[in-house]
Amino acid sequence: MNIEKYPSKLLENAVNEFSKLPGIGRKSALRLVLHLLRQEASEVSAFGNSLIQLRNEIKHCKVCHNISDTETCQICANPARNNSVICVVENIRDVMSVENTQQYNGLYHVLGGIISPMDGIGPSDLEIESLIKRVDSGEVIEVILALSTTMEGDTTNFYIYRKLKGKDVKVTTLARGVSIGDDLEYTDEITLGRSLVNRVNYENSLGK
Repeated sequence: MNIEKYPSKLLENAVNEFSKLPGIGRKSALRLVLHLLRQEASEVSAFGNSLIQLRNEIKHCKVCHNISDTETCQICANPARNNSVICVVENIRDVMSVENTQQYNGLYHVLGGIISPMDGIGPSDLEIESLIKRVDSGEVIEVILALSTTMEGDTTNFYIYRKLKGKDVKVTTLARGVSIGDDLEYTDEITLGRSLVNRVNYENSLGK
Protein backbone atom coordinates (compact mmCIF):
# COMPACT_ATOMS: atom_id res chain seq x y z
CA MET A 1 0.00 0.00 0.00
CA ASN A 2 1.48 3.33 -1.07
CA ILE A 3 1.37 5.74 1.89
CA GLU A 4 1.83 9.40 0.97
CA LYS A 5 4.51 11.23 2.91
CA TYR A 6 4.19 14.95 3.59
CA PRO A 7 7.01 17.36 4.48
CA SER A 8 4.82 18.93 7.16
CA LYS A 9 2.38 17.54 9.71
CA LEU A 10 0.35 20.75 9.37
CA LEU A 11 0.07 20.14 5.62
CA GLU A 12 -0.96 16.54 6.19
CA ASN A 13 -3.64 17.56 8.71
CA ALA A 14 -5.09 20.11 6.29
CA VAL A 15 -5.15 17.54 3.46
CA ASN A 16 -6.88 15.04 5.75
CA GLU A 17 -9.64 17.55 6.53
CA PHE A 18 -10.20 18.61 2.91
CA SER A 19 -10.31 14.98 1.76
CA LYS A 20 -13.32 14.42 4.05
CA LEU A 21 -15.40 16.62 1.72
CA PRO A 22 -17.62 14.76 -0.79
CA GLY A 23 -15.98 14.26 -4.16
CA ILE A 24 -12.56 15.40 -2.93
CA GLY A 25 -9.78 12.80 -3.08
CA ARG A 26 -6.39 13.24 -1.45
CA LYS A 27 -4.75 14.58 -4.62
CA SER A 28 -7.46 17.20 -5.04
CA ALA A 29 -7.24 18.01 -1.35
CA LEU A 30 -3.49 18.56 -1.64
CA ARG A 31 -3.99 20.83 -4.65
CA LEU A 32 -6.53 22.93 -2.74
CA VAL A 33 -4.34 23.20 0.34
CA LEU A 34 -1.30 24.24 -1.71
CA HIS A 35 -3.46 26.84 -3.45
CA LEU A 36 -4.46 28.30 -0.09
CA LEU A 37 -0.82 28.43 0.97
CA ARG A 38 -0.10 30.68 -2.01
CA GLN A 39 -2.77 33.17 -0.95
CA GLU A 40 -2.36 36.12 1.40
CA ALA A 41 -2.90 35.24 5.06
CA SER A 42 -5.85 37.66 5.21
CA GLU A 43 -7.60 35.85 2.35
CA VAL A 44 -7.15 32.47 3.99
CA SER A 45 -8.45 33.88 7.28
CA ALA A 46 -11.52 35.27 5.52
CA PHE A 47 -12.09 31.86 3.91
CA GLY A 48 -11.81 30.02 7.20
CA ASN A 49 -13.88 32.55 9.14
CA SER A 50 -16.70 32.38 6.59
CA LEU A 51 -17.01 28.63 7.19
CA ILE A 52 -16.89 29.01 10.96
CA GLN A 53 -19.51 31.77 10.84
CA LEU A 54 -21.69 29.66 8.53
CA ARG A 55 -21.58 26.68 10.88
CA ASN A 56 -22.17 28.69 14.05
CA GLU A 57 -24.78 31.20 12.87
CA ILE A 58 -26.85 29.51 10.16
CA LYS A 59 -30.48 28.89 11.09
CA HIS A 60 -33.35 26.84 9.75
CA CYS A 61 -36.57 28.66 8.92
CA LYS A 62 -39.19 27.92 11.57
CA VAL A 63 -41.84 27.73 8.85
CA CYS A 64 -40.36 25.77 5.93
CA HIS A 65 -37.03 24.48 7.36
CA ASN A 66 -34.98 26.10 4.60
CA ILE A 67 -31.61 27.39 5.74
CA SER A 68 -31.70 31.06 6.61
CA ASP A 69 -29.88 33.93 8.28
CA THR A 70 -33.00 34.71 10.34
CA GLU A 71 -35.72 32.77 12.18
CA THR A 72 -38.00 33.08 9.14
CA CYS A 73 -36.42 32.83 5.69
CA GLN A 74 -36.74 35.55 3.06
CA ILE A 75 -39.14 33.47 0.97
CA CYS A 76 -41.60 32.79 3.79
CA ALA A 77 -41.37 36.41 4.96
CA ASN A 78 -42.04 37.83 1.49
CA PRO A 79 -45.66 39.11 1.34
CA ALA A 80 -45.57 38.88 -2.46
CA ARG A 81 -45.30 35.09 -2.35
CA ASN A 82 -48.42 32.94 -2.67
CA ASN A 83 -48.78 31.35 0.76
CA SER A 84 -51.63 29.08 -0.35
CA VAL A 85 -49.28 26.82 -2.36
CA ILE A 86 -46.47 24.73 -0.86
CA CYS A 87 -43.79 22.99 -2.91
CA VAL A 88 -42.37 20.00 -1.02
CA VAL A 89 -38.67 19.36 -1.71
CA GLU A 90 -35.93 17.22 -0.28
CA ASN A 91 -33.27 19.82 0.52
CA ILE A 92 -31.96 23.36 0.09
CA ARG A 93 -30.43 22.55 -3.30
CA ASP A 94 -33.88 21.71 -4.62
CA VAL A 95 -35.24 25.05 -3.36
CA MET A 96 -32.48 26.77 -5.30
CA SER A 97 -33.22 24.69 -8.41
CA VAL A 98 -36.92 25.56 -8.37
CA GLU A 99 -36.23 29.24 -7.66
CA ASN A 100 -33.87 29.37 -10.64
CA THR A 101 -36.73 28.43 -12.97
CA GLN A 102 -38.52 31.69 -12.09
CA GLN A 103 -41.76 29.77 -12.68
CA TYR A 104 -42.88 29.42 -9.06
CA ASN A 105 -44.12 32.03 -6.61
CA GLY A 106 -45.41 29.92 -3.73
CA LEU A 107 -43.75 28.73 -0.54
CA TYR A 108 -41.64 25.66 0.19
CA HIS A 109 -41.38 22.85 2.70
CA VAL A 110 -37.96 21.22 3.05
CA LEU A 111 -38.22 17.63 4.29
CA GLY A 112 -34.52 17.25 5.06
CA GLY A 113 -34.29 14.00 3.10
CA ILE A 114 -36.49 11.23 1.71
CA ILE A 115 -37.69 7.93 3.13
CA SER A 116 -34.94 5.36 2.68
CA PRO A 117 -35.14 2.19 4.81
CA MET A 118 -31.75 1.06 3.47
CA ASP A 119 -30.20 4.16 5.03
CA GLY A 120 -32.30 3.94 8.19
CA ILE A 121 -34.38 7.02 7.30
CA GLY A 122 -38.06 6.74 8.13
CA PRO A 123 -40.96 9.23 8.08
CA SER A 124 -40.27 10.32 11.67
CA ASP A 125 -36.78 11.45 10.63
CA LEU A 126 -38.22 13.95 8.14
CA GLU A 127 -40.24 17.16 8.46
CA ILE A 128 -43.49 15.51 7.44
CA GLU A 129 -45.60 16.17 10.53
CA SER A 130 -44.81 19.88 10.35
CA LEU A 131 -46.04 19.83 6.74
CA ILE A 132 -49.33 18.27 7.87
CA LYS A 133 -49.69 21.00 10.50
CA ARG A 134 -49.19 23.69 7.85
CA VAL A 135 -51.94 22.12 5.76
CA ASP A 136 -54.21 21.83 8.81
CA SER A 137 -53.85 25.59 9.36
CA GLY A 138 -56.40 26.01 6.56
CA GLU A 139 -54.41 28.48 4.46
CA VAL A 140 -52.98 25.93 2.02
CA ILE A 141 -54.98 24.94 -1.05
CA GLU A 142 -52.30 23.03 -2.99
CA VAL A 143 -49.28 20.90 -2.10
CA ILE A 144 -46.81 20.20 -4.92
CA LEU A 145 -44.76 17.04 -4.44
CA ALA A 146 -41.42 17.88 -6.08
CA LEU A 147 -39.17 15.08 -4.90
CA SER A 148 -36.65 13.17 -7.01
CA THR A 149 -38.15 10.57 -9.35
CA THR A 150 -36.34 7.70 -7.67
CA MET A 151 -37.84 4.77 -5.78
CA GLU A 152 -37.17 6.58 -2.49
CA GLY A 153 -38.65 9.81 -3.81
CA ASP A 154 -41.77 8.04 -5.07
CA THR A 155 -42.15 6.24 -1.75
CA THR A 156 -41.98 9.53 0.11
CA ASN A 157 -44.45 11.15 -2.30
CA PHE A 158 -46.93 8.32 -1.73
CA TYR A 159 -46.51 8.46 2.05
CA ILE A 160 -47.23 12.20 2.10
CA TYR A 161 -50.16 11.74 -0.27
CA ARG A 162 -51.69 9.16 2.06
CA LYS A 163 -51.20 11.50 5.04
CA LEU A 164 -52.96 14.31 3.14
CA LYS A 165 -55.74 12.17 1.69
CA GLY A 166 -59.12 13.33 2.94
CA LYS A 167 -57.90 16.83 3.77
CA ASP A 168 -59.21 19.84 1.89
CA VAL A 169 -56.06 20.33 -0.20
CA LYS A 170 -55.09 19.60 -3.79
CA VAL A 171 -52.05 17.34 -4.12
CA THR A 172 -50.07 17.64 -7.35
CA THR A 173 -46.72 16.43 -8.66
CA LEU A 174 -44.28 17.47 -11.35
CA ALA A 175 -45.12 16.55 -14.93
CA ARG A 176 -42.86 13.79 -16.20
CA GLY A 177 -40.59 16.21 -18.02
CA VAL A 178 -38.22 15.23 -15.23
CA SER A 179 -36.87 11.82 -16.20
CA ILE A 180 -37.30 8.85 -13.88
CA GLY A 181 -34.29 8.53 -11.60
CA ASP A 182 -33.35 12.21 -11.84
CA ASP A 183 -32.64 14.55 -8.94
CA LEU A 184 -34.02 18.09 -9.28
CA GLU A 185 -30.52 19.46 -8.73
CA TYR A 186 -29.36 18.02 -12.06
CA THR A 187 -32.46 18.89 -14.08
CA ASP A 188 -32.08 21.86 -16.40
CA GLU A 189 -34.07 24.98 -15.51
CA ILE A 190 -36.29 24.96 -18.60
CA THR A 191 -37.32 21.32 -18.14
CA LEU A 192 -37.94 21.79 -14.42
CA GLY A 193 -39.88 25.00 -15.05
CA ARG A 194 -42.15 23.30 -17.58
CA SER A 195 -42.66 20.36 -15.21
CA LEU A 196 -43.81 22.81 -12.54
CA VAL A 197 -46.13 24.75 -14.82
CA ASN A 198 -47.63 21.55 -16.27
CA ARG A 199 -47.90 19.72 -12.94
CA VAL A 200 -50.62 17.09 -12.63
CA ASN A 201 -52.87 15.74 -9.91
CA TYR A 202 -50.89 13.21 -7.90
CA GLU A 203 -53.65 10.60 -8.20
CA ASN A 204 -53.35 10.76 -12.00
CA SER A 205 -49.63 10.03 -11.75
CA LEU A 206 -50.41 6.74 -10.01
CA GLY A 207 -51.86 5.39 -13.23
CA LYS A 208 -55.24 4.63 -11.77
